[in-house]
Amino acid sequence: MTATEGGHARHRLDEVIHAPVRFSIVAALAKVENAEFAAVRDAVELSDSVLSKQAAQLEAAGYVKIKKGYVGKRPRTWLSLTAQGRTAFQSHLAALRAIAEG
Repeated sequence: MTATEGGHARHRLDEVIHAPVRFSIVAALAKVENAEFAAVRDAVELSDSVLSKQAAQLEAAGYVKIKKGYVGKRPRTWLSLTAQGRTAFQSHLAALRAIAEG
């Protein structure tokens, strides 16, 4: 994130979160403690491959934690926002509001 004090709010937008698909994923995860991969996929209306790729980018940025495990014998993947991810999302929203309010 580029921080320019006193400058236009767009400089405070988080480039990782700003992409529409990643923004949608982070927004969905911000409402819950964690979510199963399929639930996020369906909520955000993505294919498995797109969600997987975008979630990996968010994980690389430190914004999302990806946990794999099993329910019975079925493999499952859960996604959750990290503390850093929640903070980045709130800052991004604040910048969007500042832009919208002029």
